[in-house]
Order: sequence, then structure tokens, then C-alpha cells
Amino acid sequence: MSVLECDVAIIGAGTAGLAAERNARRHGAHTMLIDPYFSGTVCATVGCMPSKLLIAAARSAERARQADEFGVMVGEVQIDGPAVMQRLRYHRDRFARATRKSFADLPDGTCIEGRATFTGPSTLSLGNGDQIEAKAIVIATGSAPSVPEPYQGLGDRVLTNQTIFELEDLPESLAVIGGGVIGVELAQAMARLGVRVSLFDAETRLAQVRHDGVHDALKSALMEDLDLHLGVTPSPEEADEGIRLSWNNQSEVFDRVLVATGRPPSMDGLNLEVTGLTLDDQGMPKINPDTMQCEHSAIFVAGDANAARPVLHEASDEGGIAGLNAAAHPAVIQSARSVVLTMTFTEPALVSVGTGPDDVDFSAIADYSSQGRATVEGENQGLAVLYASAPDGCLVGADLCCPGAEHLGHLIAWAVTKEMTAHDLLSMPIYHPTLEEGLKPALQEICKAAEVSIRNDRDTGVPSGG
Repeated sequence: MSVLECDVAIIGAGTAGLAAERNARRHGAHTMLIDPYFSGTVCATVGCMPSKLLIAAARSAERARQADEFGVMVGEVQIDGPAVMQRLRYHRDRFARATRKSFADLPDGTCIEGRATFTGPSTLSLGNGDQIEAKAIVIATGSAPSVPEPYQGLGDRVLTNQTIFELEDLPESLAVIGGGVIGVELAQAMARLGVRVSLFDAETRLAQVRHDGVHDALKSALMEDLDLHLGVTPSPEEADEGIRLSWNNQSEVFDRVLVATGRPPSMDGLNLEVTGLTLDDQGMPKINPDTMQCEHSAIFVAGDANAARPVLHEASDEGGIAGLNAAAHPAVIQSARSVVLTMTFTEPALVSVGTGPDDVDFSAIADYSSQGRATVEGENQGLAVLYASAPDGCLVGADLCCPGAEHLGHLIAWAVTKEMTAHDLLSMPIYHPTLEEGLKPALQEICKAAEVSIRNDRDTGVPSGG
């Protein structure tokens, strides 16, 4: 047995863990990065990148099917499932190798292979007899798919995001359980690749969409490609040729079932009970979102492990915040967080920015069903909703499900970050004909509402808004 000492120990070598280690070391800390596998980030191996490779294949197939709308005749589209999955894994493995290479670039002795368990507030056991004593500890263990009990005994026909990309061929049929980000993205992609897909969710709202009209746009887009069953909890059982799902006096057999019911934090086995932290019913400590600190301890939690903002750029930001504060402990620094920006890569894409519809003074809709550039491209569907505050129409958020939403979302997020008004954005050059141009009617509507608000304030002497 050996005892290793460091200033900051980081548990987990994913996106948040790497950012935490890097920032702690940049601020003078002696660091140790602990992971059982060092296999690469979730994004590169089983998340963002392989899913986008599948979506890219699906987009290519859909464009081919739509080509005759433009007078381009390509004939019947045929999908080579093994080729789709082979290309996916080839590039997925390239991305994963690139993340693993970053481990080799770390200073000697930084990477410690093992599964860390707390033995006290500042001590860890690695399971092989070795121990680590640290002045501060960052937990960046990520998240893992949750498989409900009814699906746990049904063998390898049940898939999660950690196994679906290992399929050698596309399934003939697929049931997707869960209408969150992972569920809707992979359901639509598989359907566009010729798989018969049904999506089930116990809730009636997909992907936590905030605006009713945007939800209707997403729902309409998905129903063009797959069967959608909301407010339903199917019962599974093994069948001769797959898995049978039964719901509302209906029954259907599927080749495979993708369980996408959530990815809770991977905190099991850390033995947090010995740290002295107060844990909730889920075994989670209370975490300050501006410092990543747990209560007033020397323990910090970053990335998917804290379940606050489970997207890659937020995990990187949180890792940096946690690494800085772990290095500086007992001093901690409150860090300004970026504007909320989330994307779901359906077609059209679903994007949320900043504040939602319940806490705003002004909102305005940009309809893309007949927008010029969207019509040119044959993508004219969906809408964007902009939110602004009184009295001057300062942009505070948006919800979009429309063509180009992933790019429009960045534009709006930057505008919100810079506290721009609708008038400010309209004063910027907007080229014709572009999808960005489609936002002009909504921006103009907010400008009119702001003019009325400012005029009313002047007349009454009572400021509008909060």
C-alpha cells in the first residue's frame, strides 16, 4: 500500500474532469486525475459525436428522398445498414483516440488508474490498497443511462446510448422509450434510415420544450417519420422475434428497444456518506452552481455528475470553475455562468436560449412555414419564438424549432449575452435571402411593443417590467 499526496484530486477523466485538472494545474496546484479506464469522453465515445454521425447519415438519406422536389431524380433510396454503422464507428473511434491522446500530454504521474472511493472528507481509496490524500477533491464522474426494472432482464435486444452504436446493422424495427434529447434524436435518425420506429413517453411533453407552439412544431416534424405515443407507459416482455410492447389495448413486437429514460449522475460507489456532507434522497450533496462547491467543504462537483446543465460546453465551464476553486480553497470565487443554450439535433433542430416564456415581458413569433430561404431549400416548417424584457426590448431568451435553428440559436445567445435589444439586432446587417432574415418580423414586433412600453412609462412615470 502507498499513500499519494496532491493538492487537487479529480475523480473522472471526462470533459469536466479534464477541464478541472487543467485549470487547477494552471493555478499552481499539484493534480491527480483518477479514472478506471481513461477511455475518452462520453461525448466522443457514446454521446455527441456518434449520434451526430448517425444523424448525418439520416440527413443524407432524407435529402436524397426529397431530391425530386427540385427536379432531381435519384430513384429509390437504398440504405446499407452495415456501411452506415461502419462509418459511424470509424469516425467515432478517431474522435475517441483524439481525446485519449490528451491524457498522454499530461505531466508524468498525473493520471492514476483506479476506482476512487472516499474514506474521509479529503482521502480516497483506489481499491488496490493505494490511497490518495488531497487538499481538495473534484467529483467529475459524469452520468450513466438508467434502465427501468421491466427492461433489465430482456437481454441484448435492449439498448442504451452506450450500446446502440455497437450494432453491426440497423434493426428492422425499434421502439424508443423516452422522449428526451437522446430519444427524439435517435428515433428520427433511425426512422429516416428506413427503420420502423415508435417512440413512447409517459409524459405529454417532448424534450422539455418550453413553448407550446415550438412543441407542436417538433411533434409535427417527428410524426412525419415515426409513430409517436405520448402519455403512455408500455409493458415489455420477450417474444420469439424480439420484444413485445403492450399499451392501451395495443401490442407490437420490435426487433430492438432503445431505453432513453435519462442519465442520472454516476455517484454510486463513491461512499459520500463518510465525507460529512448532507445528502438528499438521491444521495446528492447540495452544490453551489456558481462555485461548484459542496456546502463549505473542500469537495466540488462538476459536469453531468451534478445534473444541473448536462451539455458539453457547460461541463467544460463547470470543470474549469471547480478546478480553480479547488486550487484556491479555502478561498472560492463566484463565477458568472454563460447564458443557457441547449440544442437537440432533430430536423428541424430544437434550441432553447436563456429565459423561457413564463418570465418575460414581450414575446414574438417568427413563422418559418413560408419564409423565403426556407422555402427555397424545401425546409419551410417550424417557428422561432423570441423573448425580451421591458421597457426597451432587451433580448433575454428564445425557443426555436425551425430550419437553421442551431445557428440562429448561437446568434440569439450571443445577443442575450451582450444584452442587445431587438432594435440593436435589427441595426446589424442581415443578408437577403437567409434564414436569419426570418427573425426580422419577430424582432420588429418586439420593437413595437418596446416603443409602447417606453411611451407608457413616460406617460405614467411607472417603470415597466421587473
